Amino acid sequence: MKLSKEQIEKFKVDGFLLIRGFLDKESCNLIRDIAKVHMQYRVEPIETEYEYIGIDRDEYKQSVRRIRQVYDRDIIFKKWMTNQKIRPILEQVLGDKPVIVKAHHNSIMTKRAHTSTQTEWHRDRRYWSYDSDNLVSIWLALQKESNKNGVLEFIPKSHTISLKPEQFDEKEFFMSEFETNLELISKKVSFDLEAGDIVLFHCELLHRANANLSNEDKISFVYTVKGKSVNALPNSRSDNFDEVEL
Repeated sequence: MKLSKEQIEKFKVDGFLLIRGFLDKESCNLIRDIAKVHMQYRVEPIETEYEYIGIDRDEYKQSVRRIRQVYDRDIIFKKWMTNQKIRPILEQVLGDKPVIVKAHHNSIMTKRAHTSTQTEWHRDRRYWSYDSDNLVSIWLALQKESNKNGVLEFIPKSHTISLKPEQFDEKEFFMSEFETNLELISKKVSFDLEAGDIVLFHCELLHRANANLSNEDKISFVYTVKGKSVNALPNSRSDNFDEVEL
């Protein structure tokens, strides 16, 4: 599968691209079922809501927010991340040979019913260490995602905007209460997703998600690729994991 010229241009301009119905429902259900087992038994490495927000409450300590390092957990996870059909698309948006980055994302992302917290506005590259920003993440919806259960929101074109340090807090979240940021945040967009939909987004794009206010856990899959010519900076977390050339 390849993108049209219009789709490539849309990704370059907006910093993200939605592709409907990319993966079949059966594969989505299988990934989701396996992820549920890893969540139930808290198979390490994981990240909890407590680790993310730092609020010392039992429900946050028990609530799994992210299942980490999924490439090496199960052949079904690896099969999706090395999907042949998506490779031409990744080559098009990167303009380079795609390489899976194991150091970042490489995760099952969860929003647990009633115990999840909102994800603040941020750029993923804030905690990544590379000599270029030619990195793209692939978000796979494994079920319906909406405003009620924490669908992703994006600020179009924000990957090309030069932002000042004072627009971010001490954790490098883009401050939603900061007056200078309000006009940009007002341009946010989101899309209801169905199982099998994917969203590609640039590592400098501002994005966020609400807490899950539904009665069912939301489970999604996200991994990141870089262009082959992009290098991790020495002695950084980004340089501490092996990579997979596609």
